[in-house]
Amino acid sequence: MSKQATNNPTTLPPAKPELPRSFRRIWAASAVSSLGDGVYATAFPLLAFNLTQSPVMLGVVRASTLLPWLLFGLIGGALVDRWNRRSTMWIADLCRAVLLAAAVLGAALGFLGVPLLLGLGFLLGIGSLLFDTASMAYLPDLLGRDQDVLVAANSRLQGTELAAADFAGPPVGSALFVLGRTVPMLGDAVSFLFSSLMIRSLPKAAPKPAPPKGSLLAEAKQGASYLVQNRVLLGLALRPAVGNLAFSGMAAVLVVFAHAVLHAGTAGYGLLLTIESVGGLLGSTLGPRLGRALGTGTALTTTALLEALGILGEGLSSTVVEAGLFSALCGAGIGATIVLGPSVRQAIVPGELMGRVGAASRLIAVCAAPTGAILGGWLAEGAGPRAPFLVGAGILASMTIVVGTMTSNRKIDAALAEAEREREAERVPVPALS
Repeated sequence: MSKQATNNPTTLPPAKPELPRSFRRIWAASAVSSLGDGVYATAFPLLAFNLTQSPVMLGVVRASTLLPWLLFGLIGGALVDRWNRRSTMWIADLCRAVLLAAAVLGAALGFLGVPLLLGLGFLLGIGSLLFDTASMAYLPDLLGRDQDVLVAANSRLQGTELAAADFAGPPVGSALFVLGRTVPMLGDAVSFLFSSLMIRSLPKAAPKPAPPKGSLLAEAKQGASYLVQNRVLLGLALRPAVGNLAFSGMAAVLVVFAHAVLHAGTAGYGLLLTIESVGGLLGSTLGPRLGRALGTGTALTTTALLEALGILGEGLSSTVVEAGLFSALCGAGIGATIVLGPSVRQAIVPGELMGRVGAASRLIAVCAAPTGAILGGWLAEGAGPRAPFLVGAGILASMTIVVGTMTSNRKIDAALAEAEREREAERVPVPALS
């Protein structure tokens, strides 16, 4: 069995796999772009609230950024597999920079309003769909299929994104909003432009996806079918979906929980969000070590149980400090999961299907979020603000048992080994007929 297929906790691979110098460019692009996202994510709700005091309209503006995933998620994956992934990434970021700059110009001309925000959110959501799908598919093209290398790369990317978007982004976004309502948009446009230029400089020799063999809808269906028929990939897709169901229900009422149960003010509510991000950063850093020590399958089961325990403890807490500790535990589980899970998918999915399978997996997770938010609000209204935490913890813990059987160490090892055998077979030259 090759090193790629080895996931045995008794045989530990090197702790720090070497990453090529070209990775630094995509890492830098991710850091700056994530900072811009953090700025925008903070300023966008402030701007929407400044324009309309309606909670319903605020929800609609937020939903506009997610709608493209629901409408075009699978199609976007098929397009990424047809197109050059590196080109898709830098063009998507360039278009997002132009969109934001145009929005700033439109605001200066007096067109700033909710319709502008809705259109901007929708178009930026399309750019995010294409960029995120292409990015996850391009990483194996750049680094190869060694799972240890992919885990190390995803750990650095996710850790940097959390630090930039969740720590640096919010205060910078708030400060820029004070300078002017559209200044954060201009800052985010600059971040996308930088990211586009950095990605444009990446190697051009990435493997080209296979040419299309049918209609776009048929290709999208092929990716979804490949995901559903592979139990390991399906299990890896269900993990974040179940997590989103639980987390969204909790997040939907967190501000009510913080004020009504923990008796915390705005500062206490912000502290909870920050502490969870600290846990996420720690989890993304320690995820590779946990995977090497326990095996990826066992590590994913462990992180899910940590998340369930964190949600349960937070829901039973009576003080901000107590809730913060459990929030950090939940964040650490999430941070490790988003490093380990995608790395397995990147190592086993054929290159020509990477975009479609990744998009199908992301679509499952995205669809679970609004369902969880509605469920959380309904539970809080009927049974109190603690109810979404308790029910979410139960859902996550029970589904962990089911999903854990689909992504055990043995099954992940077998999937990695099979993927390596298929790649080896493709590399063997076929003798010419005499």
